[in-house]
Amino acid sequence: MTGVIVPLVGAGSATAGAARELIDRIHSVRAAGDVPLVGDDRWPEEQWRQVRATAEAAGPLPGIGWATLTSGSTGAPRIVVRTAESWSASFAAVDALLGVQDGDVLALPAPAASSLSLFSIARATEGGPELLMPGGHAVVVSDFADATLFHGTPRALRTILDAGPAATPLLRAALVGGADLDAGTRARAEERGIRVVAYYGAAELSFVAVDHGDGLRPFPGVEVEIRDGELWVRSPYAASGYLGGDGPLRRDGAWCTVGDRAEIVDGRIRLSGRADDAILTAAATVVPAEVEAALLGLPGVTDAVVFGLPNDGVGALVAAVVELARGGAEGEVLAGELRAQARAVLAPTHVPRRWFAMDALPRTASGKPARAELLRSVLTGEVSGL
Repeated sequence: MTGVIVPLVGAGSATAGAARELIDRIHSVRAAGDVPLVGDDRWPEEQWRQVRATAEAAGPLPGIGWATLTSGSTGAPRIVVRTAESWSASFAAVDALLGVQDGDVLALPAPAASSLSLFSIARATEGGPELLMPGGHAVVVSDFADATLFHGTPRALRTILDAGPAATPLLRAALVGGADLDAGTRARAEERGIRVVAYYGAAELSFVAVDHGDGLRPFPGVEVEIRDGELWVRSPYAASGYLGGDGPLRRDGAWCTVGDRAEIVDGRIRLSGRADDAILTAAATVVPAEVEAALLGLPGVTDAVVFGLPNDGVGALVAAVVELARGGAEGEVLAGELRAQARAVLAPTHVPRRWFAMDALPRTASGKPARAELLRSVLTGEVSGL
């Protein structure tokens, strides 16, 4: 047993058999006492070179069981390392949330490069539910026809719901993370008899809070507190740290944070994004997550990313890239209507001044919008303005 990191190329370009082969390779690496690190086969060679070089430079890592990649939504990936126990300690709680039974089959739409997926793969190595993973990069609902459980992002859940009950007739429970779950998607799932549990977490912290429909409350075994507007947690599920550089994870004894802004009201955690994402525009401070949540409630908007565009006059302009629904007049949103609808639900300082539209936002392996790529595309004029 050497305890070194072994980079593996994630499946996603051929068939479901390729996904199963990857899971077998992960099992083999773990059985040899080494640490699997799954990447994305869409990465350019230079990115792979950097990841491999960081892994090789680390050498043996005693006590480390898993490595994941993070920050793909904002820049170059960082390698997060953690003990096997930091995940296995939460297996029983996750099983209880999903109501796992003998013979269950778990739909896992996100690629294995996602820490969300790798967690469920880790669970499968210790007797967890059988996994169904996609054969390609897109979510093809027929891949999950036999699934009884789901673990994935809100976007993937919406894709499954859009296909109708006949496509996944056995699905009874969904664990949803990686992004905020909107009320509409939860309601659609529950109308189908699917029990939905949403959660908030991070690659560095693992599970932090769960939401059964009445707000986020601490995950079993996790303590939370607010310090200067930031959410701090004391948890047995936190990662050990990073390889090859620093990241947002900070520690104070047994407590740690990744810098998420939050408040606790009536025992519920209200998140408002990372502190360093705030947009300073004129005399106002705008938190993108708050604007994104409002835009997701507008007709025809299936996803949205909000950011600041530099402006000499006001510091930054609030800008939004929206993903618009397809398929006829019902999904079409005219620019004027979109602006008017936004003004009806947002304070004047928070209404985007610049609007851009895409049929499909670029995404990271976990399904989150690739913010760095979006900003680059906007600045280079590759995204159409509204």
